[in-house]
Amino acid sequence: MTPAIELIGIDKRFGSVHANKDVTLTIGQGSIHGIIGENGAGKSTLMSILFGFYAADKGEIRVKGQPVKIKSSSDAIAHGIGMVHQHFMLVDPFTVLENVVLGAEGGALIGPALAKARSELTRLAHEYEMDVDPDAIVGELPVGLQQRVEILKALFKGAETLILDEPTGVLTPDEADHLFRILGTLRDQGKTVILITHKLREIMAITDHVAVMRRGEVVSNFETAKTSVEELAEAMVGRHVLLRVDKSPATPGEVVLDVKSLTWKDKKGIARVDNVSFTVRKGEIVGIAGVSGNGQSELLDVISGITRPTSGQVIFEGKDIGVLGDPAHVRDEGLAHVPEDRQHRGLIKSFDASESMILGWHRQEELGHGFRLDRAKVIARARSEMKAFDVRPPDPFLKSAKFSGGNQQKIILAREMLANPDLLIVGQPTRGVDIGAIEFIHKRIIALRDQGKAILLVSVELDEIRSLSDRILVMFAGKVMGERGPGADERELGLLMAGVSKDAA
Repeated sequence: MTPAIELIGIDKRFGSVHANKDVTLTIGQGSIHGIIGENGAGKSTLMSILFGFYAADKGEIRVKGQPVKIKSSSDAIAHGIGMVHQHFMLVDPFTVLENVVLGAEGGALIGPALAKARSELTRLAHEYEMDVDPDAIVGELPVGLQQRVEILKALFKGAETLILDEPTGVLTPDEADHLFRILGTLRDQGKTVILITHKLREIMAITDHVAVMRRGEVVSNFETAKTSVEELAEAMVGRHVLLRVDKSPATPGEVVLDVKSLTWKDKKGIARVDNVSFTVRKGEIVGIAGVSGNGQSELLDVISGITRPTSGQVIFEGKDIGVLGDPAHVRDEGLAHVPEDRQHRGLIKSFDASESMILGWHRQEELGHGFRLDRAKVIARARSEMKAFDVRPPDPFLKSAKFSGGNQQKIILAREMLANPDLLIVGQPTRGVDIGAIEFIHKRIIALRDQGKAILLVSVELDEIRSLSDRILVMFAGKVMGERGPGADERELGLLMAGVSKDAA
């Protein structure tokens, strides 16, 4: 197979962190090549070097056999390399067409460029089954369509090789399936796709070859058809990984959380949470399943005090915390919250890790008095929590933005889970997290349950919901469609997620 991309002896350091160690990798033309590895293994750094965000300290890049210098993303695009980032690089108030054209206007006058781009965008969208309205405002589109805009943007600029960084982290199962069909079409038409992901089943489903990275090095290369999920998992973490959740039956105690007829309406008067009632007891995990955008996020916001309910009650340990409408007061009552969106809600990217690891708990007396924090105690706490949750690198002074997505998630989980809450609310606990860390996080959640804590879990990963939950609630269009046990099959849960309820029949 003719190489589309060759990375030869790529080496990159960030201070004391050796992110890439003499990495050599060949990507075949017209193939889908997976790159997997634990959080902090160096995958995103390597691809950022290929796309010109970072300069390698040593090494060579070849495109179609020719050595090239890539010092910026413009250089990468000029050599036919496009990238779709984990967190999209789109301008929300702009239309789809304006976003696609941005940076490739081709002259002083925008009118002719837009007219030409419209026809090309229509052609690309049709050719690759990525229909999207060119005049739609990007910020109003669901994430699945925003991702299509990112791909179309890269193709419009002439990308022959497309890098996708954790592309399904924000997608529903149906959107992920559609993305894989798009990638298959791209491959069939001779394009090359590099797929960075933690999800081994996705690797098995769509890739032709897969490279495994560990601690900055490529440790294994596999032809996908000749390997297995188990072999890949072991290569990733360097040990045998338990791919199922091992837990004993729950022994629920008294009710900790009692949600009664809860409704929350948005500014347009639409009920995003519609007359929802349920309980969570000590020593149990209640999972909420549903396709993203069906009220789960809004429900968590109300329970955690971020927004006030329009009507109904949130009774936590006998107190109606819904009337507080204040996350600080809710935390003081003994509730911890891992938000779904770690970038905007979970941490402050410009803060160093030690500061992000006390957010929400910074008023605790053991960290200082009044307005003055004891810096030494803050640092000591961060070091302890980083060690407990294997945050890499274990550097409390590193800016939060510099950690990989999975390690950012570990920082937030460590902060909330080690606060010893009576109720833990977790939104998407393992989004963008590698398989070794998933195993670790699942064990931690189970251990918390076994200590008698109450846990409310929201995840778009059905496998995760089914394996962790003692009871499963399914939400659709703001309503709870039904409750099932962990033994419920995927089809039954899928029907409830689509709004088809036997309970209502």
